[in-house]
Amino acid sequence: MIAMIPLVVLVPLLGAALALALPGRRRAQQVITVAALSAVLAISLGFMAVVDAHGTLVMQVGGWAAPFGISLVVDRLSALMLAVSATVLLGVLLFSLGQGLADGDDETPVSIYYPTYLVLGAGVCNAFIAGDLFNLYVGFEILLVASYVLITLGGTGPRIRAGVTYVVVSLVSSILFLAAIALVYAATGTVNMAQLTLRIAEIPESTQVLLNLMLLIAFGIKAAVFPLAFWLPDSYPTAPAPVTAVFAGLLTKVGVYAMIRTQTLLFPNSRLNDVLMLIAALTLIVGILGAVSQLDIKRLLSFTLISHIGYLVFGIAMADAAGYSATIYYIAHHIIVQTTLFLAVGLVERQGGTTSLTELGGMLRAAPVVAVLFFIPMLNLGGIPPFSGFIGKLGLFEAGAALGTPAAYWLIGVGALVSLLTLYALARTWSLAFWRSRAAALGGAGAPQPVSAEAQLLQGREADLLERLHHAPDARPRQEERETPRLMIGATAGMVAVSVALTVFAGPLYRYASHAGDELTNPGAMVSRGLDDGAESGGAR
Repeated sequence: MIAMIPLVVLVPLLGAALALALPGRRRAQQVITVAALSAVLAISLGFMAVVDAHGTLVMQVGGWAAPFGISLVVDRLSALMLAVSATVLLGVLLFSLGQGLADGDDETPVSIYYPTYLVLGAGVCNAFIAGDLFNLYVGFEILLVASYVLITLGGTGPRIRAGVTYVVVSLVSSILFLAAIALVYAATGTVNMAQLTLRIAEIPESTQVLLNLMLLIAFGIKAAVFPLAFWLPDSYPTAPAPVTAVFAGLLTKVGVYAMIRTQTLLFPNSRLNDVLMLIAALTLIVGILGAVSQLDIKRLLSFTLISHIGYLVFGIAMADAAGYSATIYYIAHHIIVQTTLFLAVGLVERQGGTTSLTELGGMLRAAPVVAVLFFIPMLNLGGIPPFSGFIGKLGLFEAGAALGTPAAYWLIGVGALVSLLTLYALARTWSLAFWRSRAAALGGAGAPQPVSAEAQLLQGREADLLERLHHAPDARPRQEERETPRLMIGATAGMVAVSVALTVFAGPLYRYASHAGDELTNPGAMVSRGLDDGAESGGAR
């Protein structure tokens, strides 16, 4: 199994090269892309089973002994992230295949879309198995270069403007990360994370704080934590529906993953944990306040994405096994559910011609299947029992209560309030887009007139609410309603099923996450394996 670790990166890269060598051969590119991502998913699931039974897998690339060579590491956390990421990439790909079959290549140009999509997947996987900071940086850069292309597909004005903002912010983050790596190497003489676990403790505490702060800022931009999340709401919603879905589900979580790795291995007793508590609270509050003020569903979901990053930062800030366990489960939940919601919104936009709540209405009657596909992940994201969103938040709150600090108790209250506001924002979306009649949404002579004082009062309140909500900048005009292919519906339904599976199999998944959390707080075995020399350096514990 050790020799298969590089395949999660090599298979997508080889698939991208092969697809790029076949420009214009749409079916061949599709087959290659589906096969490559299916292979990554199968390998990732195998990794989950092996590391849970036998422990961490480490490979020293090229036979170079650590810390001089490139270390590739697969533990319980990275195996789970690989499996979840491959699931999302495959589900979104099937959605985009259905869209391409119906609309042609206007949204996803065939000559570059599939190769770039595979490169994005390779970058994500490389980041998850990186055993040193520089290889982690390489993984980030691979996925960011691919994302630059994907976010500007179609070449429209809003997409180019959003792409420019995204590129500038990403470059700033990458420069900060690279500078932090240089300082880490200057202070310790290594960038291997296993060796850094031993050497970081030997440098002055003030230097540790500086290095920790620089890494947190770099990863905070990528993870979209407050106040570094200003770029996200205007960037993601402008991209094609499949691109928006995979970006929302995956890219910010790679930043969160990097925060988990550095905080557990390099700075397990960080003095910045209290600062992270404050950042988590502000991210939760600011994100959800942005969500409840939105009139466009895509922007609303983008703000909820920012808000729920706060839950993950809360778990990291607790810096104990219970907090990490809940965070690991919640990050898997959020990747799946957030992606699913964006796919469902893609169906809504296709069926209704827009994502603006002023123009949507009657979707429950016009597209009942789409309504169900939106409703289930909506309840999940809102944290309604017994869904995985509730289980993950409950785990975080229990870990906070066990920690027992004033900041933890305060964050529990903030998290509960944000959960209610999330449900409010999504329920309002459901009411306006699905429950309200189409005639009422469009107004005019055909709209039903209220016949009672209560109905008039409700209509007046609805009008006041819509006036206070904000339109999306560069909002596209209403599009022609189009038929929704079965493959798009099937892909979204498949992702909904996966999100429900997180609830059905919550017991074993949470136990797996608990083992991963214990592993993060006791990294000694992984460190010793990562620094092991000779032929045994690629073995499993």
